[in-house]
Amino acid sequence: MSHVQPAFDGMHLEAPAPAATRRIVDDYEAWVDEVTPYYVAAADTGQPFTVDAVARQHQLPDPPLPKTQWGSLPGRLLNDGIIRHHGYGGSARAKQSLVHVWIGVPAAHREAVARRRREERAAKAAARAAERRAA
Repeated sequence: MSHVQPAFDGMHLEAPAPAATRRIVDDYEAWVDEVTPYYVAAADTGQPFTVDAVARQHQLPDPPLPKTQWGSLPGRLLNDGIIRHHGYGGSARAKQSLVHVWIGVPAAHREAVARRRREERAAKAAARAAERRAA
């Protein structure tokens, strides 16, 4: 076996274009705006789903930082009253991983659910602030 690197004449240096199925969006808010309608549509079906299953089904792009920003999307949808936790299931991508399974909140109840979540978060924040003042 030779350890000499072959000389390239520049004819074979073309790289294939990145796959369109997993492109990365540069702006996080633009990414959220692009993918949210797909999750709202999944919620409207009334069937349980995982974030990854919807992303794979519709070939959604990745956020700017895929390892950390996929996890914040369900929180936004939860706070907006679009989805609620349904249970746990296996990941299609990593067969042994446990992931959250979500289900949609009926459209007529979404605003009430979002309002209640805002009030709960505000009450928790006020309780923490009171705790800090007392300490």
